[in-house]
Amino acid sequence: MESKGNHAEVAYLDKLAEELAHRGLEAWLMTPPGRVPSVYVVNPDARALEDNVYAVRGGDGLWWYWWSWAERISMADDLDTAASTIARVLSLPRD
Repeated sequence: MESKGNHAEVAYLDKLAEELAHRGLEAWLMTPPGRVPSVYVVNPDARALEDNVYAVRGGDGLWWYWWSWAERISMADDLDTAASTIARVLSLPRD
């Protein structure tokens, strides 16, 4: 059984994982057989701050990044906004 992902979906997720790694987060592209691909993201300074992020084409035909709780993060073509938002949400509170 092959992954349910298509090339565009995996390409968006791969770019996101790379950008998140450049920002100091641990990020892995996950493509388990028969499941929806995602990027598993972890804050290495607080491992409890983690989530899976998905790339999904919306009814509008555009690709979007989504949190695991079904909330949009940003358009997939706006990689900087997506990575900044994910890094902010998974960051430790400042004093």
